[in-house]
Amino acid sequence: MAFIKRALISVTDKTGVVELAAGLRDLGVEIISTGGTARAIEQGGVTVRDVSEVTGFPEMLDGRLKTIHPRVAGGVLAIRKNAEHMKSLAEHQIPNIDMVVVNLYAFEKVAAKKDVHMAELIENIDIGGPTMIRAAAKNYQDVAVVVSPDDYPAILQEMHESKGELSEPTLWRLAQKAFALTAAYDRAISTRLSRIGVDEDAVLPSVLDIRAPRALDLRYGENPHQSAALYSNRRGGIASAEQLQGKELSYNNLVDLDAAWQLIQEFDQPASAIIKHTNPCGCSESVTLAQSYRCAFEADPVSAYGGVLAFNRALDEETAREVAKTFVEAIAAPDYDSGARSVLGGKKNLRLLKVDPTPTEEPVVKSISGGYLVQTPDSHRLDRAQSQVKTERAPTEDEWRALEFGWKVCKHVKSNAIVYARAGQSVSVGAGQMSRVDSVKVGAMKAVLPLKGTVLASDAFFPFADGIEEAAKHGITAVIQPGGSVRDDEVVAAANRLGLAMVFTGIRHFRH
Repeated sequence: MAFIKRALISVTDKTGVVELAAGLRDLGVEIISTGGTARAIEQGGVTVRDVSEVTGFPEMLDGRLKTIHPRVAGGVLAIRKNAEHMKSLAEHQIPNIDMVVVNLYAFEKVAAKKDVHMAELIENIDIGGPTMIRAAAKNYQDVAVVVSPDDYPAILQEMHESKGELSEPTLWRLAQKAFALTAAYDRAISTRLSRIGVDEDAVLPSVLDIRAPRALDLRYGENPHQSAALYSNRRGGIASAEQLQGKELSYNNLVDLDAAWQLIQEFDQPASAIIKHTNPCGCSESVTLAQSYRCAFEADPVSAYGGVLAFNRALDEETAREVAKTFVEAIAAPDYDSGARSVLGGKKNLRLLKVDPTPTEEPVVKSISGGYLVQTPDSHRLDRAQSQVKTERAPTEDEWRALEFGWKVCKHVKSNAIVYARAGQSVSVGAGQMSRVDSVKVGAMKAVLPLKGTVLASDAFFPFADGIEEAAKHGITAVIQPGGSVRDDEVVAAANRLGLAMVFTGIRHFRH
């Protein structure tokens, strides 16, 4: 337990600092401060003792040197129960400092700027702040270290209730947060500076450095015997979504929600996606969100039961009424209007997530035994002008729209991936088969809607003509695929023989 008589306050983020200083003053705590922090506190009506009065030295070197001094560090590091430590403080007239309130230069914010200069990066590396934080955290039994404005109210409340003291559990919690902050700060500096001067054009880092706080404990993993949790840097996407209602999210919910959300980002028009076990069982874009959902649902209503949904527009009441007709596990959308909330509010277990639609470009990381695989996200968008028509017959405009839509959906289906589609609607999906022709057959077998007149999208090349021939039996009229097989000529010849149009994209979309 620590009794707080004197506090050192030096912060970059001045949120709540005046209120904190006033609360400490009312509890009889002397405030020592520096530079801009001291001015802000004094303007708030709280008396401050400038750190230069303690050190006997002025702030110097353009602000680089403020708190690094034995008369400050000694007051923080001295162990109160160690008689020799306290004797040394007395001999050198060093005052005890019982609380250190510090947050750091916003290095990550500066580092994220485009074309930031090296000099600006260096000047935004905090020296005194981390030193004070580590010193206080090391001596946590005697010194409270406060690094987040979020903690100010609770600290003041506890001190008020305990007449100026903070408990050991509180001191330890604050120290843990402090060490986590300095570790993250050093990591951010190291990561950013490692990109300068050595392989600056590299897309992926030379060292994989991932640190994310635990955001949510999950009941279990993919299966009940597995433990699981969500870790998030709060940078957007599903991991940072706000849950508006419903049961707690499961591991599988989050995986499916992310698959649905990534798919829905492909579309500019109002679009809906229905996901089951990370694969789309229905997807559509239309002039209204409600119409897109109806088209997505009708493609596979059986698989849609118990699925996960995503929308690229705020969910409206009309769409919500359509959704409410069947059981779904969870929904991700940028927002929900009041009518939609009212309609879905009666489904207490239905999980509603409000997701920031700002695009995120996080590296894709997958663990394997003994290591990690990292790749850039598959953010390629089809350019019709860069595609090649390989058959004697070119696609009609309606076929082109269907091919482009099917290609977007196919990118999000587990390989081997086949999508039967019309313009703006997936009709059936063949996912995850070990041979491409079997994915063609599975897609045809699962079809609820007529396949005649649809087009076919394939995430990778056809190794033989059998897949094309099988699809033609079900009435497709055009095919889009990457190309690249040693038997491309045979496949194209089969398409010509069957009267199909075939487009090569030159881009593969495997998904494992």
